[in-house]
Amino acid sequence: MSDLDLLTRSLARNVRRWRTERGFTLDALAGRAGVSRGMLIQIEQARTNPSLGTVVKIGDALGVSITTLLDQEQSSTVRVVPAEEAVRLWHTEDGSYNRLLAGTEAPGPLEMWDWRLMPGEHSPSDPHPAGTVELVHVTAGELTITVDGTDHRVPAGASASFEADTPHTYANTGDVPMEMIMAVSVPPVR
Repeated sequence: MSDLDLLTRSLARNVRRWRTERGFTLDALAGRAGVSRGMLIQIEQARTNPSLGTVVKIGDALGVSITTLLDQEQSSTVRVVPAEEAVRLWHTEDGSYNRLLAGTEAPGPLEMWDWRLMPGEHSPSDPHPAGTVELVHVTAGELTITVDGTDHRVPAGASASFEADTPHTYANTGDVPMEMIMAVSVPPVR
C-alpha cells in the first residue's frame, strides 16, 4: 500500500471518528467546514485525496489539527515522528513546499510546520477560526507575510506572530529560497 493510500485511509477513519465524537451529522460538518456533503462522503469512504485547504477547513470545523486527521496510529503519550514520516501537504514544481512535522491536541490543535518557498512564489491561506495564532521563525532568506492586506517582512533569524483569523499569504519576494518553521495554535471547539 502506498503512502498516499495510507494517508487517505487514515483521513477517512479520523474524520469519521471525530465527526461522530463531536456529534456532527455529515450535513452539520459540511456546513461548519464550508465543504460539500458529497466531498465529506468521499473523504470518509477513502475515495478522494482532498486539497490541503479542504483538510484544513475540516480540521478547523472539528477543532482538531491536521496531524490528528492524518494520524496513522492511535498514539501513546510520547510520539516521535521520524523525518521520513513528516507529511508534505503542498509543493510546487519549482521546489516550494510545506511539511507537517508534528502536532497535538493541547487543549486545541497545535501544529508545527517546516516551510520552504522558492524565489517569487507565494502561498495564500484562508482565515482560520477566531483565536488562531501562528508563530513563524525564518531560518533562511526573507519571508513576506501579508496579513489583512498589509505586508510584513521577516528576515532570517527573526520571528513573528499574528492572529490568523483573517486572509494571509506567505511569500518569498527575494532571490534566494526562504525557509521557516511555523507553529499554528487553534482554539478548541466549544
